[in-house]
Amino acid sequence: MLDPSSSEEESDELLEEERRDLLVAAGGGSPRSLPPPPRDPRGREAGAARAASPSPSVLSEGREEQERLQREEREKRLRLQLYVFIARCIAHPFNAKQPTDMARRQQKLNKQQLQILKERFQAFLNGETQIVADEAFCNAVRSYYEVFLKSDRVARMVHSGGCSANDFRDVFKKNIEKRVRSLPEIDGLSKETVLSSWLAKYDAIYRGEEDFCKQPNRMALSAVSELILSKEQLYEMFQQILGIKKLEHQLIYNACQLDNGDEQAAQIRRELDGTTTIGRTNGKERKFPKFVTREMENMYIESWRSSVNLLMANLESLPVSKGGPEFKLQKLKRSQNSAFLDIGDENEVQLSKSDVVLSFTIEIVIMEVQGLKSVAPNRIVYCTMEVEGGEKLQTDQAEASRPQWGTQGDFTTTHPRPIVKVKLFTESTGVLALEDKELGRVVLYPTSNSPKSPDLHKMIVPKNSQDSDLKIKLAVRMDKPPHMKHCGYLYALGQKVWKRWKKRYFVLVQVSQYTFAMCSYREKKSEPQELMQLEGYTVDYTAPHTGLQGGRMFFNAVKEGDTVIFASDDEQDRILWVQAMYRATGQSYKPIPASQAQKINPKGGNVNADTTPLYTDRGQKHGMDEFISANPCKFDHASLFRLLQRQTLDHRLNDSYSCLGWFSPGQVFVLDEYCARYGVRGCHRHLCYLNELIEHSENGSVIDPTLLHYSFAFCASHVHGNRPDGIGTVSVEEKERFEEIKDRLSSLLENQISHFRYCFPFGRPEGALKATLSLLERVLMKDIATPIPAEEVKKVVRKCLEKAALVNYTRLTEYAKIEETMNQATPAKKLEEVLHLAELCIEVLQQNEEHHSEAFAWWPELLAEHAEKFLSLYSVDMDSALEAQPQDSWDSFPLFQLLNNALRNDTFLCNGKFHKHLQEIFVPMVVRYIDLMESSIAQSIHRGLEQESWQPVNNGSATSEDLFWKLDALQMFVFDLHWPEPEFAHHLEQRLKLMATDMIEACVKRTRIAFEIKLQKTNKSTDLRIPSSLCTMFNVLVDAKKQTAKLCILDAGQEFASQWQQYHSKIDDLIEETVKEIISLLVSKVVSVLEGVLSKLSRYDEGTFFSSLVSFTVKAAAKYVDVPKPGMDLADTYIMFVRQNQDILREKVNEEMYIEKLFDQWYSSSMKVICMWLADRLDLQLHIYQLKTLIKIVKKTYRDFRLQGVLEGTLNSKTYDTVHSRLTVEEATVSVTDAGGLQGITMKDSDEEEG
Repeated sequence: MLDPSSSEEESDELLEEERRDLLVAAGGGSPRSLPPPPRDPRGREAGAARAASPSPSVLSEGREEQERLQREEREKRLRLQLYVFIARCIAHPFNAKQPTDMARRQQKLNKQQLQILKERFQAFLNGETQIVADEAFCNAVRSYYEVFLKSDRVARMVHSGGCSANDFRDVFKKNIEKRVRSLPEIDGLSKETVLSSWLAKYDAIYRGEEDFCKQPNRMALSAVSELILSKEQLYEMFQQILGIKKLEHQLIYNACQLDNGDEQAAQIRRELDGTTTIGRTNGKERKFPKFVTREMENMYIESWRSSVNLLMANLESLPVSKGGPEFKLQKLKRSQNSAFLDIGDENEVQLSKSDVVLSFTIEIVIMEVQGLKSVAPNRIVYCTMEVEGGEKLQTDQAEASRPQWGTQGDFTTTHPRPIVKVKLFTESTGVLALEDKELGRVVLYPTSNSPKSPDLHKMIVPKNSQDSDLKIKLAVRMDKPPHMKHCGYLYALGQKVWKRWKKRYFVLVQVSQYTFAMCSYREKKSEPQELMQLEGYTVDYTAPHTGLQGGRMFFNAVKEGDTVIFASDDEQDRILWVQAMYRATGQSYKPIPASQAQKINPKGGNVNADTTPLYTDRGQKHGMDEFISANPCKFDHASLFRLLQRQTLDHRLNDSYSCLGWFSPGQVFVLDEYCARYGVRGCHRHLCYLNELIEHSENGSVIDPTLLHYSFAFCASHVHGNRPDGIGTVSVEEKERFEEIKDRLSSLLENQISHFRYCFPFGRPEGALKATLSLLERVLMKDIATPIPAEEVKKVVRKCLEKAALVNYTRLTEYAKIEETMNQATPAKKLEEVLHLAELCIEVLQQNEEHHSEAFAWWPELLAEHAEKFLSLYSVDMDSALEAQPQDSWDSFPLFQLLNNALRNDTFLCNGKFHKHLQEIFVPMVVRYIDLMESSIAQSIHRGLEQESWQPVNNGSATSEDLFWKLDALQMFVFDLHWPEPEFAHHLEQRLKLMATDMIEACVKRTRIAFEIKLQKTNKSTDLRIPSSLCTMFNVLVDAKKQTAKLCILDAGQEFASQWQQYHSKIDDLIEETVKEIISLLVSKVVSVLEGVLSKLSRYDEGTFFSSLVSFTVKAAAKYVDVPKPGMDLADTYIMFVRQNQDILREKVNEEMYIEKLFDQWYSSSMKVICMWLADRLDLQLHIYQLKTLIKIVKKTYRDFRLQGVLEGTLNSKTYDTVHSRLTVEEATVSVTDAGGLQGITMKDSDEEEG
């Protein structure tokens, strides 16, 4: 332990340093403080003195500096005194334990870490990392970075210390859960796997190359503050909290003997004794706090009594020693009933001698024997050892030449003064010897204070033994039981016990935490001869008593009606006895040896008043005597605890954990122990706690509302008499402070709800807003039993949310800087700003729904009202921007689409006040836009078809493509509006469908007319090739048919459906009829070509002039030269005409079904014309040239149309069968009359026939 008085040189240096400090504090040159400026002119000095005096401003500055130094000195002394009390609570707790069930707090993020995190996510988005990710994950990270990480609300939350890495991860997890759930299912890949993969990638981005959460320079104590702390760590923590230096702690630690459990238990007993005394005094003098009712004064006495009894019981429950259980039970019973009563000797429970029986362990180690000469060297010797009254043990055997063992024997005994016997034997060699021969013995009388090291002892040898100098080296160690506090020899003289002055062996025994006994023992006795309970005695040093012989250093134990005088042989022994008995008696007076008192006051009188502070300060700097010897019962622990809790909370909020106001387990333990030990009322504790939490919350710190709720509920229950801590008394001060704090808390909660978007950004801390609303409901209650009507709470929340709407919109416009541009901007710029502001408003509403709707689940309509209020503020800027737009400007429709898409899916906002206002603004604009578009489309049809070149464009012509695109774009535009009002939406749809029907009908009719005109201009010869313009017109009709199904069908299942179905079928019928007509026109055109070919063949009919002329001419000429016969040019030309036009139609007409119809009619009409031509010549035989041409035309036509997909039923019609039969008969006739005239042309199928 450090010596309070080190050296004179050090003392002189410190004294000089103190003098300098005092001079500085006084203002420079004078040891006295500066006097105030004189008010009386007569008090002024001479001119020279006046000229040298400082100005009033200098005097004021000097006083302020002096007051500051004095204030700092007072605060320093107060913190030192408080630390002494805290150190004792840590050193010997007996009321509280460190809680193990508290939630672990996450490490907080600071501004530097947030900046590093932003840089890491930015590096990932820029592709500067090695993390492989798909586009969906990159989009999720980009959204997280833009919306969350770059948010100024997150920056404020980090600055306030309420944000941890876990919060950042939870926000990202919620965002990706929403995204992943909306993704389509992928076979073999579950969405849980995707989530896990994305979170792993997030963690990789978060950590970067090194984990910045593991700061190497962070304090070790802060790193473990969430764990169960050792005493040394608790000392270190509260040194930091109270600003105590390490040296000051060491001085306090040593002077308070914090490592001595007996001293700390004695200190607690002294404190409880002082508390009991003050309680008696206050009870007699009626010194109580002012209570709400007078009846509480008696309750106050009872509660004080119960708290002291509880402390006594807690102290008594600590394990100390082997005491009589019956005694301890009786002791507790008595203390619970009479803590503040004067208890006489007759009420004391006397100890019996069996209550103080001790148990000792004795170790005897025999090393060696010296001086053994009477025994031959080869003889066997051994030793025995015993504690009288117990068993006997023997060492191993050894030769007499080397009598060494090192054997240990362990014994237990209940004798404080045992007798130990060690004997040396040699084995007897005689046959008749019954026992071994004893060579020597030694008898020892050890005590717990005896030396423990080995020593040589002279042995008692038998008579006539040669071993006159026989010695044995052994060690006897007798332990000191934990409940034996001191022992030794003293002289004693008392009135009731030890009535003769003589030397006795005394043992100070602790039976329980409150019961000690001074016992004197005789040898070989386990029970004391006499004993004295120390309860009620006061021990002190005394001067020598001249009439008593024996003993030099005296002290006594005094009690009413009894005095016991003790004396020891030396000063150090006396000091140890007095210190032990001082701890046992629990007395408040601390005995001081006369030698130390003489050092403090060498003259024996009062010290000079001016030098007392210097000596006190010396004691403070060296041993902290002033603070250690201070009586805790004389301090206002309520004020001290307020300071302690405030300093602890400040330290907690500034450590590396996101605590949200919750203390660490070690801090809770120390505060609990302090309150229990020094009687701090629970209500006062929580009122102070609430006050500090509210103050920190008002200053921007993030405080857990659950913590506020807990403390407020405790105080409310106490004030309303529910006794949460068993105390039923309520002081006026507590009630007034509670009402004041209740008002402050109510204002704070309402302000937080009004700023919920900024106090709880992105729903962080999790569940905090919901807990705030719950706490508000509790605060609004008039008492703990009567619940507040739900409508009142709803009214307050509604008012807060109305303010929140204004706050949110004001901050949003400040962020968007819209006020700066709206006044002087162009209409286009205004619309752009309002559109951007709408996006921000929608984002705010979506975030409110995503992060805060769960908290307002009790009143979802209130959140909807808040949104309506918020949007109503936006509508002012929106209306202003829309009014500034020029007439017939359609740039504002994206604004409607943006807002409508956000509102129409919201159950509460759809067709709400703002939504209806939005519709009222845009209804005239939509109607006007459709009117103009209808007129424009009609004009484009008229002008386009007049100037149409009928060149193919996509699926039709330029005009038709433009028409269908415009109609589709107009309908898609109206569809994309997603008009929320069903009746008007149905009206718009119906009008657009009717418009499309009318436009398509006009286009079809104009195309039909153009087709017919164009077809008439074509020739009828085999040179005819169907123009592409006709195919384009055909395609226009085909496309019109397809577009009708999309543009003209109305999704109506009501009364209008049947009427509309009839109207729609008309346009379908019109298109079908038009297609049939143009197919008929086209077939008629190509059939007319066939008719021309047949008319040419008619020239070869029998009986005609041309036929006779040709036959005669050919026969006459054949006599002289080889005349060529008519060839197959006509048939080949026609077949080429058919094939090429088939190919043209197949290539340029888009609808397969209509091509098949066209080919069917073409084939049928062709066969019909040929059949009719043959029928007209039924009585005539066909000319060989006619037969050959027809056979080739019919066969090729049949085959070509079969290749084009004409069905067998059409190909093999009756008409074809008739033609086939006639031509087969004609072929047979010709083969009989002129076998070589057909030149291989036949109606029979043959693969060798030329194509």
